Amino acid sequence: MTHSPRFLAEHMLSAFDAYHERFRKITRRAGKRFKTEDWKGIRSDALERLEIYSSTVDRTVSGFLEMIGDAQHNAKLWQAVKGEFMAIISDRYEYQLAETFYNSVSRRVFSVTGVNPQIEFTVSDFRIPLIEDKPCPVCSAFGNAPDDRNIRTIISGIITRFSEELPLMDPDGDSQRVTRAIENHLAQKDLSASDIHIEVADSVFYRYKGAYLIGRIHVQETINPLVLCVLNISGKIIVDAVLLDTAEVSILFSFANAYFHVDVENPEEMINFLKSIMPEKRVSEIYTSLGYHKHGKAELFRELTRSLEQTDDRFEIPPGEEGMVMLVFTIASLDVVFKMIRDRFEYPKKTTPDYIKNRYQLVFRHDRAGRLVDAQEFYHLKFDKDRFSKSLMQEINQKAAKNIIETGNELVLRHLYTERQLTPLDIYIQDNPPDAVTDVLLDYGWAIKELAASNIFPGDLFFKNFGVTRWGRVVFYDYDELSLLTDCRFKKLPTPQSYDEMMADEPWFPVDENDVFPEEFRKFLHFPDHVQPIFENIHGDLFDIQFWQDMQQKLNSGIIVHILPYKNHRRFDHQILENSGIYYTQQ
Repeated sequence: MTHSPRFLAEHMLSAFDAYHERFRKITRRAGKRFKTEDWKGIRSDALERLEIYSSTVDRTVSGFLEMIGDAQHNAKLWQAVKGEFMAIISDRYEYQLAETFYNSVSRRVFSVTGVNPQIEFTVSDFRIPLIEDKPCPVCSAFGNAPDDRNIRTIISGIITRFSEELPLMDPDGDSQRVTRAIENHLAQKDLSASDIHIEVADSVFYRYKGAYLIGRIHVQETINPLVLCVLNISGKIIVDAVLLDTAEVSILFSFANAYFHVDVENPEEMINFLKSIMPEKRVSEIYTSLGYHKHGKAELFRELTRSLEQTDDRFEIPPGEEGMVMLVFTIASLDVVFKMIRDRFEYPKKTTPDYIKNRYQLVFRHDRAGRLVDAQEFYHLKFDKDRFSKSLMQEINQKAAKNIIETGNELVLRHLYTERQLTPLDIYIQDNPPDAVTDVLLDYGWAIKELAASNIFPGDLFFKNFGVTRWGRVVFYDYDELSLLTDCRFKKLPTPQSYDEMMADEPWFPVDENDVFPEEFRKFLHFPDHVQPIFENIHGDLFDIQFWQDMQQKLNSGIIVHILPYKNHRRFDHQILENSGIYYTQQ
């Protein structure tokens, strides 16, 4: 049966609408779950929402193949379908999300390698959101009237506006604490608090046990971020902290955190609003942080394409120790690393490509606790070969030849992952002054503890497997030995019974695959002399089996631990925080 391009375009849009309505329906459940402390429900929703895009695309592709049969490779048909699709989504708020969904289906049905601008939406079809100081259609304004610019009055109005979603235990007290924090912050920046108004996003941002009101302060022709961090502890809902610094808000929206659940009617305007308070954060990262990870991936590819069009930069081998499992390369104009699985793994690695892919999938589905780099998976990317340096091409041909197809002057990469580029921790230690090194190594200890609290054991704790963000935060990015903490067996080292056992290079006792001996960590973690005693004082429990077994017991008992995405000194003094089950850093 022959279907018209209009019919096929409408069928595609119907499939997108089904996906997006289900996405928003799951997202809207977060508010009720937060108020009722349904933490397991929130985690279940997070997993369900991650899966619906791929499952909807799978069903849509199958439906198209049944409908059009041999016409699946008819370029003229697909070109006409694209034109019709553009026409019927032109007045929609979420048109960019719809275009990405269209690409996901059309590329699989038509079997696209590289980019085909005739049948799919490309860089030129997408607008880059502007950072504009203009009325915000996804926000509510507070303090616009000249006689209503008292900070305390404005904050009280904000708290009242969201009282149904976030019924605070002590709204007056929280209003006073937030007001004091804002006044102190403005005073430090020599900004007058007398001429101020605030805009706050109309939707609450939820993530596991936290809820966030995201806003911006307009004062003296400047824009300053404002985030009220709200917790529900045993039914008592409180403002736990207020964030007023761009760096802290960027960490809240970090690529290493799980995605927010926030109901967004106009995604493009929300991106514009968030960019105004985090101007250095890429559009792709912001889309991903809102749960639109497939569109975030599409935006990342467009950022790469624009970079290649605007520069002569080539893909290069980055500094750092070479990996045994992945071949890594980067490009100077984009802070992203590209990782391809090697054809063969260096000794002593005994893993497989399928196992590596499984680890990346585990990270995608797991609570990253702000300490695991989010990765985007790509298939069949096509580039000009002359964009690859000679040394990189030699590496690829020697170590990942099975993962490429060479056609003339083009190189097709069958499969790769992209991650945010970080400074490897071992290089950071070499290149930075002692005080900075001390700070990041203490954060390294917190990173390990927070990963453990989220049921992740990195497996390989070497510094080279961790990276440092531009904000000085340590995250883990090497997943080939990563496992669930509850799958590990933490043991004490047996006491050697002879001189030969004491001096043996290899273990003289049986060691199973998941056995871990925390006492051994000291042997291969070589801290600078000035850091060792400080680290031992704060994180010495990492070398003790008791820490790991206690954490396992907590996880096995069903406790869902919430890692706070901000430092301790930002928190307000609430007595009810004692024994709340929240795990946070002592910084």
